[in-house]
Amino acid sequence: MSTLLNISDLIKTYDDELRRVTFRRCGCVDTAGDIVQETYQRMLAGDLWRQAENPRALLHRIAANLATDYERRRQVREHYAHYEDATAEDAGADSAADPEQINVARERLSRLVSAVERLPPKCRSVFVMRKYDGFSHAEIAERLGISRNMVEKHLRNALAALQDCDD
Repeated sequence: MSTLLNISDLIKTYDDELRRVTFRRCGCVDTAGDIVQETYQRMLAGDLWRQAENPRALLHRIAANLATDYERRRQVREHYAHYEDATAEDAGADSAADPEQINVARERLSRLVSAVERLPPKCRSVFVMRKYDGFSHAEIAERLGISRNMVEKHLRNALAALQDCDD
């Protein structure tokens, strides 16, 4: 009971602040609320809030990481949506374009986007940073605080998972 009371006090103390900061990062009240909720779930998992020297800083770090993940997923979706629109425009310019081929291509693209979103967070981050943002393996390793070998491993895993989605 005292555990719940302590985490409740932590949430009551920092909820408004965390929602404001998260809203400024993502620009959407609903998304900020989802991110804050996920932050609390992660804090409760494994009693992270008890282990932290500074629970407030941990709350903000978790929320910031989740907001970054959200932004990357949004960018990937927009990138592929833009690609889909361009593909549809190109197909529209081609008088021989087959509507069935267009639908097949859209379905394939949708499966690909879903597969990217299902990748584990670190794997997805590495994939997006490499394939979408164009970072080198060394830059990704430095930004994520992992070895270059881990970057390569995450990329292999991502590509294998994405290749499987096309079957």
